[in-house]
Amino acid sequence: MITAGEFRKGVTIELDNSVWNIVDFQHVKPGKGAAFVRTKIKNVITGAVLERTFNPTDKMPRAIVETKEMQYLYGDGDLYYFMDTETFEQLPINKDQVEDMIHYVKENDNVTVRFFKGAPFAVEPANFVEMEITETEPGFKGDTASNTTKPATTETGLTISVPLFINVGDHVRIDTRTGEYMERL
Repeated sequence: MITAGEFRKGVTIELDNSVWNIVDFQHVKPGKGAAFVRTKIKNVITGAVLERTFNPTDKMPRAIVETKEMQYLYGDGDLYYFMDTETFEQLPINKDQVEDMIHYVKENDNVTVRFFKGAPFAVEPANFVEMEITETEPGFKGDTASNTTKPATTETGLTISVPLFINVGDHVRIDTRTGEYMERL
């Protein structure tokens, strides 16, 4: 059990039969009345964000979230298969749990899978991934000085904005947290 007075960023708690991550918190001691804890919490399964206040003595169970390094194998319809790198056990995960990140992962890439009570709820790719550009308009000589961008499609089907000098076949680094082009490799 954890009290609201012990909240810190990144702590996961069980609240209303769901798992919540503390995104932000603030201990407030008004001049009049009792102190309270103002929080911003995010549901780790649905992604919903709430602002909620707690009494500092409120107790709730700490959620135990496990993480495991797994390798992405392949997608088959609505299921994506991941392999535990230690036991070589294969785990199918539904499309709705991975659709936000699957465009950042190529076959055989390692990812972090997060579990709550033995069930996977999130798949996280590395912060930066390298992808090959498979489709974009051709670049022109001298298009390196401006901040103008154009759409480009990667080998996994992800569409990103890239500078004008990027061509088909170029390898680029992408930040998976923002979905932005970082650099050409």
